[in-house]
Amino acid sequence: MPVDPTLEREFSLFAAGSPIVIGLDEVGRGAMAGPVMVGACAITPTVGDFPVGLRDSKLVSEKKRVALDPEVRSWGAIAVGAASPQEIDQYGITFSLGLAGKRALAGLFEAGIDVGSAHLILDGSHDWLSPALASPLPITTAVKADQNCASVAAASVAAKVERDALMAELAVGFEEFGWASNKGYGSAEHMRLLAERGPTVHHRVTWVKK
Repeated sequence: MPVDPTLEREFSLFAAGSPIVIGLDEVGRGAMAGPVMVGACAITPTVGDFPVGLRDSKLVSEKKRVALDPEVRSWGAIAVGAASPQEIDQYGITFSLGLAGKRALAGLFEAGIDVGSAHLILDGSHDWLSPALASPLPITTAVKADQNCASVAAASVAAKVERDALMAELAVGFEEFGWASNKGYGSAEHMRLLAERGPTVHHRVTWVKK
């Protein structure tokens, strides 16, 4: 049974003096086609209760994610950044995650969030964001933050919904690859067609050639 996320880590950072906490999570890291995306959710100490049923995007159905998306966007300040397949081919997936995260933070900044005063929470044990930033920001990495931290779970849901919608758009004209359902991941049929027809403009060519 999935455990509900909490705001415990976020409020410990508020108590330590951080005026803003931004949770970040990535989606599409292991896909063969489409961008990698990073969601960012900014909250302050006055934040209210997070949406009922909020979970890491991988733990809820697509229908539930779509229903949660407007709720998380009302609860916190949300932005999603992306790095293209071409950037993944050129720079590698780890640095491209940083590019996508940097663009998500830029989106928050454009929405009026004082990103420079924030403390960031990244899901996982590796800080993939700092190498892409021009100026360092305080970052906490936490394994299973997408399950345990409400801000990261919210970022996860927003990024997943946005990427799924984009993959459905990219599928137009490439319906045989099944991106509307497999979201660019390496399903058996997707991989069979790749071997048969070769990559499209939306594929990560260096991954296909591995």
